[in-house]
Amino acid sequence: MAAEVWDQLARAVLTDLDESHLLRHRSLITPINATHVLFEGREYVNFASNNYLGLTHHPQVIAATERALRRFGAGSAASPLITGYCPPHAAAEQHVARWKQAAAAVLLPSGYQANHAAVQTFAALAVKSGRRARFLLDKLCHASLIDAVRGSAMPFRIFPHNHLPKLERLLADAKTAELQVVVTESIFSMDGDAADLVGLAKLKMTHPFALLLDEAHATGVYGPAGSGLAAEMGLRELVDVAVITCSKALGCGGGIVCGSHAFCNSLVNLARAYIYSTHLPPAMAAAADAAITVMENEPLPRQRLNQIVRHVRSELAKGRWQVIAGSSPIVPLVVGSETAAFAAAQSLLSRGLLTFPIRPPTVPRGTSRLRITLSSGHTDDEIERLICSLRDAHKHA
Repeated sequence: MAAEVWDQLARAVLTDLDESHLLRHRSLITPINATHVLFEGREYVNFASNNYLGLTHHPQVIAATERALRRFGAGSAASPLITGYCPPHAAAEQHVARWKQAAAAVLLPSGYQANHAAVQTFAALAVKSGRRARFLLDKLCHASLIDAVRGSAMPFRIFPHNHLPKLERLLADAKTAELQVVVTESIFSMDGDAADLVGLAKLKMTHPFALLLDEAHATGVYGPAGSGLAAEMGLRELVDVAVITCSKALGCGGGIVCGSHAFCNSLVNLARAYIYSTHLPPAMAAAADAAITVMENEPLPRQRLNQIVRHVRSELAKGRWQVIAGSSPIVPLVVGSETAAFAAAQSLLSRGLLTFPIRPPTVPRGTSRLRITLSSGHTDDEIERLICSLRDAHKHA
């Protein structure tokens, strides 16, 4: 009987989502290469992935993955504190630390888990010292950061997106015993704009806080050898703990927390997201290691990506699309309603261009959008097709 009740509730919720144009379905996608996929029996140019540098299909990344797969097997088969910590994990962590100019790095199975582990470590350190952490989050932080902070049992406040005067007031209101942690992204995943790192650096001079910076969408795109936005701006020292994901520009899988030796060792000992999970497959660690080597040795894809981004943003700004300002390869085109976003995506789909509508609750109601993502592997012809198709789609919206 209990199962029947839950099924009835589920059907009612799904019906409501469907009637509100918010019901989600998984799409079966078959990658052909870094920028083309098969979808529903047709080939499309992929403008919906985070494969900014095309490293999913880079020969060196694939070769490193294959070597590790043959030597270490398909999975790690245990948590990292049992038998799941293998040579490729250690090698990748050491390489990442050098690349990010951090003292240490810890590899985790996903970016979601990495953000949870970082937040859990801050919270656990505060508790064990008899104090309390207080988290201050940008309103547009990724769900993984919000979920992690909510689950930490620590107080938190949310400040309006990039609104540093409000953040300063919150910092000033802290109780004496509270350890403040500001949580933000360097490049925001849905709007594609950047955090005000210069403003945060100035604020840190007068208000003590630790900065947890999620560099998921800046990694590979900004900074020396793609090491992130903070590095590009000469603000590495501003960041106390950085989180990167290997599933975006690095083209593979996993998440990495970078920080001091003491913080990273504390994460290994205190973070439940790290301790109680089977480790990332060794082959994925080897892939991440190889991807960073490619970024260090091959600057042309990143230069090509930046040229594409400037061109697309400039051309779309000339039209009637509402383009959120920024310099990242995430180009969000806000259309408003869920129905309009779906119609715009279908218009591009009819022209062989794959995008997906982004709808609530991922974005606030009334800001549904197309989230266009660009890759260095897109050809000039494909970029022009995208621009022309978006102009035509807007005319008929």
